[in-house]
Amino acid sequence: MLNKRKGYRVERKIKLLLEKHGWTVVRAGASLGVADLISIKNKKCILLQIKSTNKNTLYYYGYDRASFEGFPFYLVVDFGYGKIRVMHPKKVVGVTDGVDFNKFLR
Repeated sequence: MLNKRKGYRVERKIKLLLEKHGWTVVRAGASLGVADLISIKNKKCILLQIKSTNKNTLYYYGYDRASFEGFPFYLVVDFGYGKIRVMHPKKVVGVTDGVDFNKFLR
């Protein structure tokens, strides 16, 4: 139950940050699909899987391709303390992998 609540909080945090930058965001309830968030802006749609950890490494076992049904698919990992990284999915993710979330939003 705690993990579910923590996951919801991180998804909501990322959703609010995206909306602040002009994205329209739909949250996939209970994560029954590939993506947690579907984000749309300027005729562009991206799919996001959201994860969080308080460690320096995350082991990811989900969808592992850079696109899904033709839409870009990204893994967003919140390492805490403002360290949010965005990348195409891979099995082992470190705090320096991918790009900083704020840079991704620009």
